[in-house]
Amino acid sequence: MLKTRLISAAIMMPLVIGGILYLPTDLLALLMALIMALGAWEWGHMIPLHSRVARTAYPLGILLLIGLLWVVPLARVINPLLLIALAWWLWVLYWLSRPEIGARPGLPGRLLKGMAGILVMVPAWSALIILHGRETDGPLFVLFLLVLVWVADSGAYFAGRRWGNRKLAPVISPGKTWEGVYGAIIVSGSFTLVAGSLYSQSVVWTVGLLLVALLTVMFSIAGDLLESLMKRQCGIKDSGAIIPGHGGILDRIDSLMAAAPVFLIGLHGLKL
Repeated sequence: MLKTRLISAAIMMPLVIGGILYLPTDLLALLMALIMALGAWEWGHMIPLHSRVARTAYPLGILLLIGLLWVVPLARVINPLLLIALAWWLWVLYWLSRPEIGARPGLPGRLLKGMAGILVMVPAWSALIILHGRETDGPLFVLFLLVLVWVADSGAYFAGRRWGNRKLAPVISPGKTWEGVYGAIIVSGSFTLVAGSLYSQSVVWTVGLLLVALLTVMFSIAGDLLESLMKRQCGIKDSGAIIPGHGGILDRIDSLMAAAPVFLIGLHGLKL
């Protein structure tokens, strides 16, 4: 299993990094939309949507929303969209403290989870595309965000395994601990200080980036927990099986989908 996981990562990482650094924003927007559609297909299973018609209509609906935002164009509506995303993720924090919400089978729970998928994926796509299209080093900021999420996940995993004792959300994900959270903060904060110092000679700018990064990491953990909650209520281990050794698309981008809008809000708020 570990060997398969490492091989998949070795194949994906150069493709992802190369795509971010060298593809034009228009093409990256299309590829990201397709990735979100695949994620929406998996999300439909976790709602759960039982009929093939509903399962197909759900990702198509999200693609339609993304297409409409692109035509508007996206830059005109990004600020209200980010505010909606922020309000949503703040509500998710409450939802995670009350994991029984949406647990009962029935129409109300499916409506909540269906709307949740839209509020997770559409703002995430929008934030990543706006970030990539920044006039000043947009692709580098997207790459920084991805690496930030990766190192935070790794820091949480290794710190949790080595020192994990106090459960973070035992009902949702028994393996996650507060020690893992501290590991994520320390590792991601260290990475940000190094990257910020290399990118900018301004201490103030680097400190601002550190604040944004730490806030982003905290919400990335919420994104991970939200998907874990969805899977637990659906009774599945992975969101899918499209990536050998890793599971589904959502299993790889759950943290990123929460992190992206928060990161862009932070950059805009501090004018970085």
